[in-house]
Amino acid sequence: MTLVLLILGVLALLVFVAFLFTLWTARKVESVLPPRGRFVDVPGARLHIREFDGGGDAPPLLLVHGLAAQLDHYTYGVTDRLAGRYRIIAVDRAGSGHSTRAPGTPADLDTQAAMLAALIETLKLERPLVVGHSLGGALALALALRHPRHVGGLALVAPLTHMQEHVPPVFQGLTIVSPTWRRIVAWTLAIPVAIRNSRAALDVVFGPEAVPADYAMRGGGLLGLRPGAFLSASDDLRSLPECLPMQETRYGELRVPVSILYGKDDRILDWRAHGQALADKVPGATLQLIEGGHMLPITNPDATAAFIDAAAAQATLSASAVVNAARS
Repeated sequence: MTLVLLILGVLALLVFVAFLFTLWTARKVESVLPPRGRFVDVPGARLHIREFDGGGDAPPLLLVHGLAAQLDHYTYGVTDRLAGRYRIIAVDRAGSGHSTRAPGTPADLDTQAAMLAALIETLKLERPLVVGHSLGGALALALALRHPRHVGGLALVAPLTHMQEHVPPVFQGLTIVSPTWRRIVAWTLAIPVAIRNSRAALDVVFGPEAVPADYAMRGGGLLGLRPGAFLSASDDLRSLPECLPMQETRYGELRVPVSILYGKDDRILDWRAHGQALADKVPGATLQLIEGGHMLPITNPDATAAFIDAAAAQATLSASAVVNAARS
């Protein structure tokens, strides 16, 4: 009995130490990476955004990041290459980066799409080109399907477009079913384990390209070392089966220009199962393949910015054609 109590006491102490370490880490991260934009309240969330003014009548771009990420994936290198030509809005999705999700608010794609539609209305963006990376691609597609009058075109970078049979191993830890256990893990084991495994995990996510040395700070990577980030990413991932399979059946309804960019060697999402499969379903969609992996906005910002430029030009031509057809 004494041995059992001793073991339980040691375990309780270890859990408490892990909790204190997690709390200290989260506070340290938020002190070195504070919000650099402003906040916009929408139903169910308080969204952190960064804006880059192109001046005059510059066409709007809405940049949406992926799973367990933040808007710094775009500000790392893409926004600098697009600045001056567009009105750019980079957004932290609800619960990600510095954005918060109201308690009880679902994480499904339709709910998040409604948040982005409200953001577009609040900022008075006129049918922006929506750029979506990875899970942000699935969300951009949901926005275009559910709120078509808010979207002028889609530029999808390594997008998630179809349900996969298996979650990529690097994200397997986010699939805990029990909400209670998810919260316990988030506040004890998740952050120490993430720190220990960070090099191996990032090598998979970025591979075959190298992880930039400044990714933790400039790319916002440290923001993932917080319990809220773990819980939000888990909610995002676990909500996909509720809506993505139905969304797949509606891709043929899209009537806005859709451009798709994929790295041939993506280790997270296969370009055939997501890029080509989407292009086959959407009339007029284009798929561009380049050398590289999943993190193109960071590893190849030149190609990503050029891709967005081309997609924006296509969206402008499409809008002009619609206007001319209405006048004739």
